[in-house]
Amino acid sequence: MDGDASPASPAERAASARRRLVSEARSGDVRAFASLVDAYYARCLRFALHMLANRGDAEEAVQDTFVRVYRALSSYREEEAFEPWLFRILANRCRTAGAKARRHAQLVEYGNVPDRPSLGQHDAEIAWREEIELALRALAVEQREAFLMRHVEGMSYEAMAVATGAGVSALKMRVKRACDALRLRLTEVDGD
Repeated sequence: MDGDASPASPAERAASARRRLVSEARSGDVRAFASLVDAYYARCLRFALHMLANRGDAEEAVQDTFVRVYRALSSYREEEAFEPWLFRILANRCRTAGAKARRHAQLVEYGNVPDRPSLGQHDAEIAWREEIELALRALAVEQREAFLMRHVEGMSYEAMAVATGAGVSALKMRVKRACDALRLRLTEVDGD
């Protein structure tokens, strides 16, 4: 075996396969695009659920994102990383859906109707997850978005900058502030 050639790591092979899928999808291969959707759908839905806190809105945002991605593939530049480009479109769709939901919530008063039916005694883990969701929803949209991209999706600050249009230092500050706010709120809840 040649000393200069080293076998590609699984991550490198996966990245190469995704680049190939993007290229094929740009060429009009519908199956390649369907494979891209399969590869990213779960991550996109997870991000949208955290951003919107409503499964229906999240699913709609993700579907709309993939429709927009499909239509915009011809303008996508392959020298750009695909994932930040995809998440930029998704984040914009989530912002739009969130603003629409906030406007709707201002128009409709529900009174004291609980978000979920009472199921009796909640398991401690379920209750903790609900507190985390509440804490995430309490964050400013930009902080929640940056926190989720960094700590849930594992994106680099450089990829986040491409996805959001914000600078790396601003994103680091958003993530720090989000972490501080989450830590404070969850410490208060845990201390009760």
